[in-house]
Amino acid sequence: MKIAEIHIYQHDLPVKNGPYTMANAEVWSLDTTLVKLVADNGLEGWGETCPLGPVYDKAHAQGARAALMEMAPGLIGTDCQPLTMNRRMNALLMGHSYAKAAVDIALHDVLGKRLGLRVADLLGGAVTDRVPSYYAIGIETPEEAARIAREKRAEGFGRLQVKAGGRDPEVDIAVAHKVWEQIQGSGMRLALDANRGWTLRDAQFVSRGCSGIPLIIEQPCQTLQEFRKLRPLLCHPLYMDESSEDLAIVTEAIGCGQADGFGMKATRIGGLQNMRAFRDICEANQIPHTCDDAWGGDILAAACTHIGATVRPDLMEGVWLAAPYIDGHYDTENGIRLDGGHIALPQGPGLGITPDQSLFGAPVASF
Repeated sequence: MKIAEIHIYQHDLPVKNGPYTMANAEVWSLDTTLVKLVADNGLEGWGETCPLGPVYDKAHAQGARAALMEMAPGLIGTDCQPLTMNRRMNALLMGHSYAKAAVDIALHDVLGKRLGLRVADLLGGAVTDRVPSYYAIGIETPEEAARIAREKRAEGFGRLQVKAGGRDPEVDIAVAHKVWEQIQGSGMRLALDANRGWTLRDAQFVSRGCSGIPLIIEQPCQTLQEFRKLRPLLCHPLYMDESSEDLAIVTEAIGCGQADGFGMKATRIGGLQNMRAFRDICEANQIPHTCDDAWGGDILAAACTHIGATVRPDLMEGVWLAAPYIDGHYDTENGIRLDGGHIALPQGPGLGITPDQSLFGAPVASF
């Protein structure tokens, strides 16, 4: 089975009740890119990549489409095998893992359909059909963050991530305490995620101000050098998110003791083939992590749910979905949804998602 056609689509995902606020950004709408692969036997597979604007990661939507157009002619005729495809993409274009991820996800989808297997089975086998999620509270006042935390506790979430940074760190400390008051004793886990919005000083200040709260601190600063300096100075475990750009950085961070866990995005690391390797590296080193993405619709949500379903449960920090923040689904029947803080693993072959192609209009490019 070989790739016969590649079609690239652009689609807007408005933020419901926007904006979604982080330390350094307000998000009102996201530009997502979809890829349809057609094999020489007629089977179709879908992939997606959706950078969270142009300043969250080293990625942007138009760059994804440009990279896909650069690679696509050289991918026609490639065998439908994930390792073969990844090697071929790397031979055609250096970097741009977030664009390559869309092809990788689509390839897993078409291969699963060919074999009659779920993507989770291609990735080693699901350990659960009810995958834990977590909820991310944006930049809010202490009172509003506490209200949302109380609501999400009642809904059944096992983990909360609270956005921080970009303001007086005293406010971040107050938010953490107010949220902890609402979830203490519930078994819920808590993360403070600064999205690189703190200085080294602020990160230490917040950690000490929250020394009585069992939380983790996620991506407080910009650089790996700051991580090296900060790790021994904190009262809390330190998780790496935006800095974990590839498998080489992940292995270095684990080997040097720079990170106690990861917030990992499937498209950042290059798709499901690399996520599988990341999962196994973390398991070998007893490192907890998420399996999610920056944003995206049902296709990305399905991909993250499938890899999340294969993670050893005690290391699984959850799959974050953009679904609560956007309206509608690509697949009205099988679209990925949250229920009681968990996500039902799609049961059909491949991703288990059949998007309504009419939503995306004409492709921006076809090969």
